[in-house]
Amino acid sequence: MAQIKVYALRSTLDALRPALSDMIQAALGSALGLPESKRFQRFLPLAPEDFVFPEDRSERYTIMEVQLFTGRRPETLRQLIRDLQRGWQQDLGGLPNDLEVVLIQTPAEQWGIRGQLGHELSLSYEVNV
Repeated sequence: MAQIKVYALRSTLDALRPALSDMIQAALGSALGLPESKRFQRFLPLAPEDFVFPEDRSERYTIMEVQLFTGRRPETLRQLIRDLQRGWQQDLGGLPNDLEVVLIQTPAEQWGIRGQLGHELSLSYEVNV
């Protein structure tokens, strides 16, 4: 399970949303083995006055928060970040300075999904990768 929040200027998200969504899902599939059917993404467009960032970032500056069950190996998590960074640059033409990725891990028993606790779920994919 992964829940994604993407923060950026409204103009950036309006221009990139479909391609960005596909890139994120491809990275989740490649690094974590998540199936296409497990696409949980929220795009949070911000007005310029609500999104303050340093001058060395462009108007495409984007922050991604990826919420995950705990249990994945450190190298798997590093691969996810690398895949997102690579997709940002290669697929979307983004600059390295314009993407920040934060992974937030929470024990499965602290998630409530489909009327169950996360650790009680039967998943179609492996979490401990």
